[in-house]
Amino acid sequence: MKIARVSLFALVVSITIALYPFSSKASDDWKPVDPGELSLKAPTVEKDADAEALFWEVRIDDNPEGDLIFDHYIRIKVFTDRGRESQSKIDIEYGKFGSRETKIQDIAARTIKADGTIVQLKKEDVFERTIVKVSGVKVKAKSFAMPAVEAGCIIEYRWREVRVNRDANNVRLQFQRDIPVQRVDYLIKPMAYENASFASFTLHGRASPFVKDKGGFYRTTMTNMPAVHEEARMPPEDQVKTWALVFYSAGTKLDAEKYWLDLGRRFYDNTKSLIKASDDVKQTAATLTADAKSPEERLQKMYEFCRTKITNVSNDASGITPDERKKLKDNKSPSHTLKRGMGTGDDIDLLFAALASASGFDARIALAPDRGDIFFDQDIRQVPNSYFLETLNIAVQIEGKWKFFNPGFNYVPFGMLRWQEEGEQALVTDPKQPTWVDTPTSEPAKSLVKRRAKFKLTEDGAVEGDVQIEYTGHFAIERKEEIDDESDVQRETSLKEEIKDQMSAAEISNVKIENVTDNVKPLAYRYHVRFPAYAQRTGKRLFLQPAFFQFGKGPMFVNDSRRYPIYFHYPWTEDDQVEYELPPGFALDNADAPAPFNGGAISDYKPSIAISSDNRYLIYKRSFFFGGGGVVLFPVSSYNQLRTFFDQLNKRDNHTVALKQASTN
Repeated sequence: MKIARVSLFALVVSITIALYPFSSKASDDWKPVDPGELSLKAPTVEKDADAEALFWEVRIDDNPEGDLIFDHYIRIKVFTDRGRESQSKIDIEYGKFGSRETKIQDIAARTIKADGTIVQLKKEDVFERTIVKVSGVKVKAKSFAMPAVEAGCIIEYRWREVRVNRDANNVRLQFQRDIPVQRVDYLIKPMAYENASFASFTLHGRASPFVKDKGGFYRTTMTNMPAVHEEARMPPEDQVKTWALVFYSAGTKLDAEKYWLDLGRRFYDNTKSLIKASDDVKQTAATLTADAKSPEERLQKMYEFCRTKITNVSNDASGITPDERKKLKDNKSPSHTLKRGMGTGDDIDLLFAALASASGFDARIALAPDRGDIFFDQDIRQVPNSYFLETLNIAVQIEGKWKFFNPGFNYVPFGMLRWQEEGEQALVTDPKQPTWVDTPTSEPAKSLVKRRAKFKLTEDGAVEGDVQIEYTGHFAIERKEEIDDESDVQRETSLKEEIKDQMSAAEISNVKIENVTDNVKPLAYRYHVRFPAYAQRTGKRLFLQPAFFQFGKGPMFVNDSRRYPIYFHYPWTEDDQVEYELPPGFALDNADAPAPFNGGAISDYKPSIAISSDNRYLIYKRSFFFGGGGVVLFPVSSYNQLRTFFDQLNKRDNHTVALKQASTN
């Protein structure tokens, strides 16, 4: 798992003001319930809603004491039995994402029946669990079941959210939930700071201006907020939700385009000394590139040196304990990183830039957005706030074109960036004229899952054999970062759970997981599997699904309609080959294979089925790619077409062939 790198951006450019929050005590009192709320028979925001939040209030107090505290209070009216089901179980997400840690405390909840009877939640009924979102992301949650929920009742609960070592500068305020909300109130008590004022802007909606409230708080309100529902392959939540960013500002209204150019100039001036090549860096560059035959090869040799020979202390797989990491001193220069043989991800990026400069390349720091969080579209670009460009890449000019590199992330291959930074506009810094440059999106072949299996099929339909799966590109990056800090036992358990989720009857053994922390080699899974009754026996026939790796997978899209655009993180390729040794006395009864089809330049699907010359083996091959030309985002209007495409893919993957047992005399 990648530890978020200390932001060099924050160290060299003073754009925002560092403040420190104070933990305010949550109120111990429940708000009075209006009789009209109990008697309410129908929702007001969305007529078909099964439940609706009457209000959601959040208080934030920013004082210089250490952690940023959010006190949440929500009251929900349940209208139907479906509402009872959806609102009976509550998950409050929290966890540690990189260096940002969130804790949940002081949970209290109660149910108010239609007759006014109150049932309190018991503290011992709150527990921790891991939930898997539609996007596939796993998060921790404090969970509890609301007591005695029924249609017509009100449920309400409070909790304290503690953001460790955070302040209220550049904090997002969410205005939408998974149910409609009649009224959302944020009350913020900003810290008084000389020459700075509290400011905000709202995306995908319009909040009321902050107005002064009691106790030094300022209030903003939004009403009649529709629900946000998770959909398969949807954009980041904040790309579709209504939310506001609050921050501290000098108060001067800035022209956005001028702001970004000034930022690029200032960042160049403040960082040019950090990528300066010393004599030892020059010597290392010369040694590394002595036998290189092209500019690309020179850069690749320096790139691989940085990510394989310099220990990345920002990564949990570095072997450095948390206590040791805290004691590490900062590297002052690329030369220092080179001598120590270790550094943060930013240190490694800067060393690569210095090596490239020493080798005669024009190397710059580039500031990039993160499309895994929000798209840096025209709406965002009109907001003059460096908050949206905190990712650092190294831009190197080759034959008049800027190419981008990030060796500070261990598992990112040469010529690629993390998918979150591909297909975006990056700001290449310059002392005179910073330039916006589009970062390329990796072609499908760069992110490959290669699957191989050899099975013995028995006459009762069982298959047993060995499986090998290799991941490269973005597949490998994501999986390695997810499991590189786990033990061998944890990795094996996770793999078995993943397989069982798809194929519940599969029996997995002899698991081997290779190259988890290797920066270059593909991530490899090997295991033995036995699957009873994989093929269906009917009389003298066996009906076999040759596409073993797709067995048990349902359609990608199941809803008849769509609210949000369809978003694939990156293009990818799948390459499968499955070999079945047929049971004695059985032969292929029908040799038809699923038909190939394509989506133009965007996608192509090619399956094939063959029988070995001795009729003992059935060999199935499948190749599929998606996202050709870097196309990964589709408008809602494309949903029916995409759904049909992936339904056809799923249908062909579920294709069966018949094997017939020869008659015996």
